[in-house]
Amino acid sequence: MGRHWPEYLSEAAGLSIFMFSACVLGTLLGHPGSPVVRVVPDPLVRRTMMGLAMGLTAVALIYSPWGRRSGAHFNPATTLTFWRLGKVASADAIAYAIAHAAGGLTGVAVAAAVVGPALGHRAVRYVATVPGSAGTPAAFAAEIAITFLLMTVVLEISNRASLERFTGIAAGTLVALYITIEAPLSGMSMNPARSLASAVPAGTWDAFWIYLIAPPLGMLLAAELYARRRGAHTIYCAKLNHGQAGRCIFRCRHAELLGR
Repeated sequence: MGRHWPEYLSEAAGLSIFMFSACVLGTLLGHPGSPVVRVVPDPLVRRTMMGLAMGLTAVALIYSPWGRRSGAHFNPATTLTFWRLGKVASADAIAYAIAHAAGGLTGVAVAAAVVGPALGHRAVRYVATVPGSAGTPAAFAAEIAITFLLMTVVLEISNRASLERFTGIAAGTLVALYITIEAPLSGMSMNPARSLASAVPAGTWDAFWIYLIAPPLGMLLAAELYARRRGAHTIYCAKLNHGQAGRCIFRCRHAELLGR
């Protein structure tokens, strides 16, 4: 475990950058005093802009040297799922979850220092994930659905030799679509650490349980169905982007996938 600290730091840095970007963009596209809001008053258009920006951020992080090294989980629900599939050691899974929480909180704290009070405005609320007007049940169901689809896509693409290099692009595309279309239902979390990072400064705890339970549940369900349908032996690694990153700390069979 101690020898894997570069991977842990990479995971923390990745989610920190993601949350910093979300906070800055969320303020720019959501604060009523922002010039962007005045020029682009339509919420759907602004969500589309936010989705594209955050989707591209996700893709950039997945294909970055940090993402290639650590596997680009940036999400304890993702790590838990690969642990359940037997690809991640227990000690590494715990360290990854701690890194995700620390990284997310750091990213929001840095953004708060840079952006200032505007980040805490009721229209932005530290980009907290909260249920929409459809209520808590809809938000819970939506979080399960979007995480189920995300993990299904990741497993289907990352475990096919002809497609695995496109895993990050597919994941980033879903992030963009979810922010544009699904965010009004649940706030589009998919990530307990991401929601925690916003909930702490915003003080939004009423429905926080949704974002602790639903994302892991959706991903674990997707993994269980995939393993039953195709077999756990067809899961070659826990990295979203394997690339040529050097060592792999997971129970890796990526060379078999490529026929080496």
